[in-house]
Amino acid sequence: MFEQINPRSAVPLYAQIAGRVKVAIAAGELRPGDPLPSVRLLAGQLRINPATVVQAYRELEGEGFVEMRQGAGTYVREVEPARRAAERLDEARRLVRAMLADAGRLGISAEDLRAALERELKGAA
Repeated sequence: MFEQINPRSAVPLYAQIAGRVKVAIAAGELRPGDPLPSVRLLAGQLRINPATVVQAYRELEGEGFVEMRQGAGTYVREVEPARRAAERLDEARRLVRAMLADAGRLGISAEDLRAALERELKGAA
């Protein structure tokens, strides 16, 4: 789930972790009651300071996505369907912005990008 965390990104690590968890919840990859990796385990896997993971989990708790239980871990909370849909839409926007930025760097016009996207969408249907 955390394969896309990039220490070289301009986005802080805690925000990347929190964002990835939100997307996983919105997509149904994580369900209510599911445990998140322990702070120590995730920090070790990502080779980051445990305080960074704590910061991500606290942000998620403050936004109502998870519940931190002292000594027991961090668990996914029930999230309203409308909120999950909003998170999916936010992720779609992030993906589009990243695609546009990459296309701009490669000199691909908006028209060419739109045509390629339409072809891919037709192929996926």
